[in-house]
Formats: sequence, structure tokens, C-alpha cells
Amino acid sequence: MGETISEAISADHHAIDEMYEKLKSAPDLDSKIRWRNQLTWTLARHAISEELTMYPAMEKHMGQEGIDLTNVDRQQHQAVKEDLQMLQNLSPSHPEFNYLLDRLMRDLHHHIEHEKNEDMPRLEKLLSREESEKLARSFQRTKMITPTRSHPSAPNRPYFENFAAMLAAPIDRFTDLMRTFPKEESATEGDANWVYKRSGEALTGGTRKDR
Repeated sequence: MGETISEAISADHHAIDEMYEKLKSAPDLDSKIRWRNQLTWTLARHAISEELTMYPAMEKHMGQEGIDLTNVDRQQHQAVKEDLQMLQNLSPSHPEFNYLLDRLMRDLHHHIEHEKNEDMPRLEKLLSREESEKLARSFQRTKMITPTRSHPSAPNRPYFENFAAMLAAPIDRFTDLMRTFPKEESATEGDANWVYKRSGEALTGGTRKDR
């Protein structure tokens, strides 16, 4: 049996929380840069994939209630994207880095609570198990083609967002080749899947130190 959309979304939220903890506890600048890049990569893909799959499903199945809820979601996403854009370009050695990181996570958790308590229970009630699993597969597939950096000025609604993502994703993925990501030995058995996998690619990264 496959995962439901709620399970897929919640798994991402849990992974992002773990990345945050690893970033906060990283022992040196190089490790912090790697976890900053991993957090950026994961959260940017997650947010856009929600906007392209889960939110349209809510609007389709829930009518005006779904539209009202996703309007709130998109506003919350905008705050997260703006935080992430500042963070993704800031060295962890900068005196403002920890403040921005904590603000990002506060904004993100505010949004997560809205999804957990409002969005997902309402949507799951209207979906069969098969429909929910199909939506989860769509969510996961969409992450394979989304941008990997935050672009808060880009459109956040289909179909304009689809077009913007098609333009930004190749550039983001090319520049990812020059960034460093967590090393294999830094992962535990439980988090290996999201540490090493980037659309099927190994997270080897580059050698430049502050990218």
C-alpha cells in the first residue's frame, strides 16, 4: 500500500525538521553550508510541489472552502519563501544567519500547523485511499522537476507557476553542481534516503567552500 498525500507531506515536514537540527548542531562552517544547501533544496521543492498538486486538489474537491484555505496557504508560503531566499544566499558565519534560520522555521511551523489541522484532514475526508495515494505520487513526481532554490517573486498558481518553474529549474539544478551537500558519513540509517538522493543523483556536491 502506498503513502497518502498526508503521509507524504508529513514525511517532508519531519525531514526538514531533522535538517534544521543538523544545521544547528553542525560542528564547523563547511558542515553548516552543506546542511543549509540541503535544507534549501528540500524546502524549495516541497513548497512548489504542494502549490502545483495539493492545493489544486483542495480547490477542486472542496470548492470555495478549498480556495479560501489555499489562499491562506499561499500567503504563508510567501513568508517562508522570502525567509528562505535570504537564508540560501547567506553564509552560516554571518551574524544574522541564526536569527533568519529560526525565523524561517517559525514561519514554516505556523504553516505546517495550518496544513495539519485544517487542510489535510478536510481533503482526506473527500478522497478515497486510492485517490490520496495517486495525489501523493503526483506530489513526489513534481518534486523531480521543480526549482531547487527559493524564488519568492515567481507566480504561485498553476499554470503560471508551471511555466516559471520550467524556466528556473534547469538553472537551479546546474548551479547545484557547484554547491556542497552533506557527506555520506554524516547521515544515519533513517535519513539516508533524503540525504543522498536528489532526483536519483548522488549528493556529492562541489568543492567550493561557501556555496
